[in-house]
Amino acid sequence: MKKLKNEAELTKFAVRVGMDYAERRGVAKFDPTDSANDKVEYIYRLLVHDKKMQPLAKMDVSLPNMKHKLAVWISKQLPPDHELMQ
Repeated sequence: MKKLKNEAELTKFAVRVGMDYAERRGVAKFDPTDSANDKVEYIYRLLVHDKKMQPLAKMDVSLPNMKHKLAVWISKQLPPDHELMQ
């Protein structure tokens, strides 16, 4: 997997967008005490379930890979001139 430029920031942004998506859809309510890793895993699984992204191979499912997939997903949603894409 090739690391993206600004991957950490893209992942944080993807988590915020994913949380908003899950709450608007009515399937989740996130608390401030929820860990970032739990949010990443839940959002990844929700987006895979909703067919918004390709799932990882079963042997490749890990937290770092889920974070990378979220960063890739959000990078495809952003316009090329977005500040995170620079």
